[in-house]
Amino acid sequence: MSTAIDSRLKVITGDITALDVDAIVNAANHSLMGGGGVDGAIHRAAGPELKAACQRLRNSDWPDGLPDGQVALTDGFNLPARYVIHTVGPVYAKNEDKSGLLADCYRNALRLAGERDCQSIAFPAISTGVYGYPFDEAAQVVLRVMEDELPNYPALRVTLCFFSEQDAAAFRQVAGRDFAQQS
Repeated sequence: MSTAIDSRLKVITGDITALDVDAIVNAANHSLMGGGGVDGAIHRAAGPELKAACQRLRNSDWPDGLPDGQVALTDGFNLPARYVIHTVGPVYAKNEDKSGLLADCYRNALRLAGERDCQSIAFPAISTGVYGYPFDEAAQVVLRVMEDELPNYPALRVTLCFFSEQDAAAFRQVAGRDFAQQS
């Protein structure tokens, strides 16, 4: 990864719902109506307006649910973030390569943030929880997407926000480097 990208990529441990960024990414489920983990935390912190906005998206754009790798945008409502970019990561399957779908989650969220002139975006670890994607494999996908796509958005700063310090340290180990800790 290039030094220019390293300086715009931050790895932290924390609560993604508390970050003061332009957009946070929600590791949503197909229904967009909230769930467990990051998805539930974002819905609780944003307030009931988020669920209503997601219902409108389901009614207008995604009647069958948001497909894996695609993105949908809502306001952040009660969150510090202006926007929530919802994406559905793939459920891991040993006998099927779903790395392209996982990459699409990150790639499409970056694109949407760029279209909205965002200067900052925060991602959780998509698909590595109950969807079972092996952390090391997911980290490699994220690094590849950041290397390929971040140069297209020169003003965008990316925060990878992990739930535990163990996950953040594991990501840094897979990446083979520390990342800038800019605010």
